Amino acid sequence: MSALRILSDTYSFYGCFYYFYLGSGKSTPTLSSCPYFRASPSDTPEQSRHKQYAKCHIYSLALIFYLWDKPHYRKGSYSDDLLDNLRNVAIPGTGIPLSIFARGKILALLLVLLFYPLVSIIAAVHHVKNEKTEENDVAREYSIRLLAPNDWFSLWRLNCRLVALHSLLHANPPGYEMENKWHFLVEGEKKNVPVSPFLKAPSGIVVKHKNEEGGMGIHFYHNASDGGDWIIQNRIQNSEWVSSLLPKRAPLSTFRVITSSTCCLDMETIATPDRSGIKALSCVFRAGREGAATDHDSILFDIDPATGVIGGGTTNAHWYRLGPHEILPGKCPWRSTHGTTHHPDGDIPVTGNTLPNIKGILELVEKGHLDLCPDVPLVGWDVVLSADSEVPICLLEVNLSCNFFRGSFDWGVYLDFVEKSFEKLHPLRVEAQNNGKKFK
Repeated sequence: MSALRILSDTYSFYGCFYYFYLGSGKSTPTLSSCPYFRASPSDTPEQSRHKQYAKCHIYSLALIFYLWDKPHYRKGSYSDDLLDNLRNVAIPGTGIPLSIFARGKILALLLVLLFYPLVSIIAAVHHVKNEKTEENDVAREYSIRLLAPNDWFSLWRLNCRLVALHSLLHANPPGYEMENKWHFLVEGEKKNVPVSPFLKAPSGIVVKHKNEEGGMGIHFYHNASDGGDWIIQNRIQNSEWVSSLLPKRAPLSTFRVITSSTCCLDMETIATPDRSGIKALSCVFRAGREGAATDHDSILFDIDPATGVIGGGTTNAHWYRLGPHEILPGKCPWRSTHGTTHHPDGDIPVTGNTLPNIKGILELVEKGHLDLCPDVPLVGWDVVLSADSEVPICLLEVNLSCNFFRGSFDWGVYLDFVEKSFEKLHPLRVEAQNNGKKFK
């Protein structure tokens, strides 16, 4: 039974991928016509969700090759964006930067059609062996890894493909300009969205090393407010409450909140977006490590958006371990769990604390999405609780190709949104193909 399910899932994976990549799915304007992963009245809610996710996931994998050489909202092409953003990411235990597979379509196809299924079966066997579960669980775990992966990386890339397709087919709506940090700050200030304070004067600054001479150790920064490239800001400090959960030399530690917008599904009415179309999906506390420069080096504590209660912490650092030595047995962990309750740098209790005013924080990001970029499907907000009494809470920046940072969310709400988005975008893609549209 286990082997049959593995074979069946593998067949469905390749069949569905072919349908959307080279088959009639690329020219049929409805996703519901896909013969794979169709819901059945006898399905349990879990089975129904699994099929829904599988179809969206595999459709998005086929999208890689449609988007490949087409313009990207922040790069020359989608493949250029892959090269940039995957250069420091590796499947745990391989040490190989995934950007290698973004150097050409053939390499990318090898990754999706050969290495991905192979890694999925290895990961399934490894999981069952380590967890000492039943042999049939290999098939179940393989089905999850291959068809409906729940790891942060797969969700991040799914979000990226959705956003890339939306921006392409709608000619980069204005909201995508928020990816530019300076534009975000200026627009936020105009629309009374509390963004991190920035200096409009002076026109530039000079930074000198205190002991170097001979013209060395001196740097000039031209302020963005004067047409330069540099945003000049005073350093923001963590609030007293945030600091109580961190070691003394921790960096500014933010809260990553993901919001979705159904407003962007109908671009004809985007001029008058409906607030009810914006929804906060998840919240994560990025508790920075001792001595780190930023909270990119952090423990990721999940937060319940309904109550603000902080749950267990985890990390995704094992996805950023590069080099051939990482393949050695026991060198790189393959998975991580939400088993951390205390900040490891000082044994500070974090789990069980309650984020103050969670409702106000979620309302703030939802308002930000409505006012600044309702025409963007998904936005990741970096929210700061600061020690500045004049700006006790502000938005540091936005990330439009966003990831959940291991945060929990309502799978039903998320998958319904993703499916509905693809169902709206796919007919536009087919129309563009049939008309021979050239994207610029």
